[in-house]
Amino acid sequence: MAELTGGEVVAKMLSQENVETVFGIIDGTYFGFYSNLEPNGIQLITPRHETSAAHMAGAYARSSGKLGVCMASNGPGVANILPGLVVEQGEGNRVLVITSARRTGIMYPDRGGTYQCFDQTGTIKQIAKWSEAVPSFDRIPELMRTALRECYNGRPGVVHLDIPENILNSSFKSTLNLQEPHQYRLTENPSPSDNQIKQAANLLTEAKFPIIHAGSGVIHAQAYDALETVAKQLQAMVTTSWAGRGAVRESSPLTMPMTHIETNNQIRNEADLVLVLGSRVGETDWWGKAPYWNPDQTVIQVDLAPSTIGRNKPVDLGIQADINIFLEKLSDTLQDYIPKATLKRRQSTIKKYVQARKKYRKKLNEKLEELDAPMNPAHVSAMAQDVFSRQVPVVADGGNTTIWANFFTSIEKPGGIFSTFKFGMLGAGVAQALGVAAAKPDEPVLCVIGDGAMGFHPQEIETAVRNNLNVIYLVVCDKQWGMVKINQNIALRPVKTLVKKSLDDHENINSDLGEIAFDQMAQSMGAHGERVSDPRSLREALKRAKQLNQCTVIHCDVDPVKHMWAPGLKYFKDMHDEPKGK
Repeated sequence: MAELTGGEVVAKMLSQENVETVFGIIDGTYFGFYSNLEPNGIQLITPRHETSAAHMAGAYARSSGKLGVCMASNGPGVANILPGLVVEQGEGNRVLVITSARRTGIMYPDRGGTYQCFDQTGTIKQIAKWSEAVPSFDRIPELMRTALRECYNGRPGVVHLDIPENILNSSFKSTLNLQEPHQYRLTENPSPSDNQIKQAANLLTEAKFPIIHAGSGVIHAQAYDALETVAKQLQAMVTTSWAGRGAVRESSPLTMPMTHIETNNQIRNEADLVLVLGSRVGETDWWGKAPYWNPDQTVIQVDLAPSTIGRNKPVDLGIQADINIFLEKLSDTLQDYIPKATLKRRQSTIKKYVQARKKYRKKLNEKLEELDAPMNPAHVSAMAQDVFSRQVPVVADGGNTTIWANFFTSIEKPGGIFSTFKFGMLGAGVAQALGVAAAKPDEPVLCVIGDGAMGFHPQEIETAVRNNLNVIYLVVCDKQWGMVKINQNIALRPVKTLVKKSLDDHENINSDLGEIAFDQMAQSMGAHGERVSDPRSLREALKRAKQLNQCTVIHCDVDPVKHMWAPGLKYFKDMHDEPKGK
């Protein structure tokens, strides 16, 4: 009978699940866990803050399609990771968090005055899919199996297992007989029935102008090729939710990027049928209501989670299924299924939207003709992709910076953009970029981030350097809370704001920031740092960063007034008002 620590059991079970990487800060309370990661073929990447560990795990999961795993030590460590867990649950990323707790007998419940103690499972249970504490060594395998089942049950999110330090670190005699994943959880997702596929194919064939609305479920299912194939077979345009951006390459004439907001609204109103894939059709989709959507259209909704189907937009056909499996089966059925005359009519309708997209892009690109210093923020994302290519992953973080980054980034490689689309969490992008780089170590990762957002977690530059993660941080610096400031200006003095585009310094309320020289900060941590203020200098700095193949921080001074007036702000404001239609 072998002697094992509780942490060794956890590490072995993660290895059985083919987990390759764990993110988190080391601590003596779970030495028995993290000291057994490497012997079980698992890499440990340690950031400088536990919140970053959660964001790294979430971005790693979204990028790779694998389980993201992070860890935090009892008390302060768990308190630090909470903001990250809230966001990753909201974003719907598949994250398992392992935490240590104080020894058995002094918490659950707290004896009174226990050091570094709070109700960790009770707190996380309010924000996660599932959260439980392990009461004894012999129950670790059982509760780990339950946790792993929950990780793959329905919509992805955060799952938490809390283990007392004495169980994690002490050795116990055990005849551990680990089960294979297929013995305790489903390893194949639900498949649609033949009847459901036939119904869907008939409805899609009979529709005059069907569209596909893709959510982040497409990304988690890695259903990129199947989605593009079905869109071509149907000659159906693809729109996406904010979080679903990147589900399909945007150079396709069938794709309408979410940044073309008015055209998206027109498409959704003309469509007499919408095939909703892995999207809840939530607030950023206007709840699927008029005047942004056709209230009388036929709706087919496919999702892993049955609780999502029909929740916000009534459906005519609801299907619980893996998105990729559904699309592959639908594609097989659609072979030579739709009359050529029907496809030709749809192509004619699509052409006008392709022209509208080109017209709007041409108008947006006029901002790239401005060569003043400090630069128009449009240059930052556009030039970065021009130098590095549209195949490189992009992370967008910050208020107005996220908007500029989205409007001037084109996604050619599906699954290539990352942000906190559902939460708008400032600073998360610093660590998201690290998580993507860990999942894709052979390619650079671009992170376009505002100076306010970068100020949340700049210490993670050192994490990138220490772990040889090739992240290029483009810090868009306007020395203000830009999105807040424009809203303040309009609220305080709307006429002057519209005429002059900005107010005098004394007319705002604490919306200005002091300067942080991010290039120098980067250099102090061993990264390459440069500072630029005009587009020509930016291009040269990006070329150098590409050649260096290491963590680089480029401090980009942008025009603060132009930065405030980001594209599409009106629609962002309108989103917070309830649509008036059904």
